[in-house]
Amino acid sequence: MTGLLIVDPYNDFLSEGGKLYQLSRETLESLNVVEHMRQVLAAARSRGIQVFFVPHHRWRENDTHLHWKTMPPVQASTFQHHVFADGTWGGSFHADFEPKPGDVVAHEHWMSSGFANTDLDLQLKKHGLRKIIIIGMRANTCIESTLRYAAESGYEVTIIKDAIGSFGHAEMEASLTFNMPAYANAILSTQEIIEKLSG
Repeated sequence: MTGLLIVDPYNDFLSEGGKLYQLSRETLESLNVVEHMRQVLAAARSRGIQVFFVPHHRWRENDTHLHWKTMPPVQASTFQHHVFADGTWGGSFHADFEPKPGDVVAHEHWMSSGFANTDLDLQLKKHGLRKIIIIGMRANTCIESTLRYAAESGYEVTIIKDAIGSFGHAEMEASLTFNMPAYANAILSTQEIIEKLSG
């Protein structure tokens, strides 16, 4: 059995006017990422595949971060700019990727991996799943970290290469060429996964 993981489908990433949209625009537009994410999600739902939302930690007033003594640069930048601020449009899921009844929304991940310090592994196991498909943002951070952790945990992982985005093609190419092939069991296009799910 297979589950679909949608990583960080926030307006700040995916929607015009989002805090990170301009950084993501190049890959989102050239690869038609949001439309491909829609298509993969629709195909998964039509096949009865369990959907999991894997959200990044939302910035909040008086957040735990305020008391941390150390923070990696990628995490510090997100915190400093109040990215994915809780209760705001930017920190809300894109309208096309709102959870529906029966979907699982995992605990928010603090940095990159959707598994580290969350209940994602438990939720997948409780649903009896050993295979996962991953779409969303951002290729060389949360997607890659979630992929690696999944592989370490024994999951069979498929990455949909045109349903993920990043801050430019250099990041995408580095992940897809050098890093992801070492951990993903398959790297497919949206068309290929739709055909596979329909078979």
